[in-house]
Amino acid sequence: MRTGRPVKPLKLSAEERETLQRWARRPKSAQRLAQRARIVLLCGDGLTNTAVARQVRMTMQTVSKWRARFLRDRLDGLSDEPRPGAPREITDEQVETVLTRTLEATPANATHWSVRSMSAASGLSRSAVHRIWRAFALQPHRSETFKLSKDPLFIEKVRDIVGLYMNPPAHALVLCVDEKSQVQALDRTQPLLPMMPGQCARRTHDYERHGTTSLFAALDVATGKVIGRCHRRHRHQEFLKFLELIDQHPREPQMQIHLVMDNCGTHKAPRIQRRFARRPYYHVHFTPTSASWLNLVERFFGKITTQRIRRGTFRSVPALEQAIMDYLEHHNR
Repeated sequence: MRTGRPVKPLKLSAEERETLQRWARRPKSAQRLAQRARIVLLCGDGLTNTAVARQVRMTMQTVSKWRARFLRDRLDGLSDEPRPGAPREITDEQVETVLTRTLEATPANATHWSVRSMSAASGLSRSAVHRIWRAFALQPHRSETFKLSKDPLFIEKVRDIVGLYMNPPAHALVLCVDEKSQVQALDRTQPLLPMMPGQCARRTHDYERHGTTSLFAALDVATGKVIGRCHRRHRHQEFLKFLELIDQHPREPQMQIHLVMDNCGTHKAPRIQRRFARRPYYHVHFTPTSASWLNLVERFFGKITTQRIRRGTFRSVPALEQAIMDYLEHHNR
């Protein structure tokens, strides 16, 4: 025999059911709202509170609560009710004053505001100033740099190079060529202290220099492989030797070679220009002035710097060059 208080039936309109299903399925819905929508949908299918609680793995009291809230307020009942709290102490006018000063003025003795200087100027606490800045994503202590290219053919060159990346010519080799010059062989004055739980790896601040080398590299856009060679000097003579290495790279007969390079004087020496003129299968694409970031080999230089060079210790230039070539071999493999 059934006992207990009878449950009032819950009927959903087509519009309500569609809204609840959207809340339950949408990935960006709050988890609590999605769970409540599933409870009401199951209740709308005629299930008892006990059956719904068993299916959603929640207590019967929780299911009963949201069934009652929906019956009383419909969809609005599934939202959290306003919670009591202390009244606001900072007015909108004070917030506006902090924002206006931050964006339109500077302190009398500094170039930018700090939490302490803004607190003294506005009369608010440091934590209040910090909360206002965080709410509006303001970081006066940070500054970034930018560089504008003055190349009159900037748009045309960008379209040309990006077109090579996105839609390279058939039966052609697209290589991004550049040099990472002045790579220093640095050795620390004391042995490195290894990483331990709660302690990162440590190295001495001072170091010993053992010379420099330059990495000449050509990144194959299609495969990601890199042709590389180290030279002790960075001149057009070394660049000529590197171009000879590129010529030895296996390719199909009559295959065209497109080189993406920056405007370094090494790449525009008369001997280099005469060499390209004698080899019509070479096509040179220069990046715009102050826009070497268009050259994809720069990303490889950043990668080898962070993964192999910056934290490495080298007691000689040959040791540095061997480490670079080992990295290239591993990268290509």
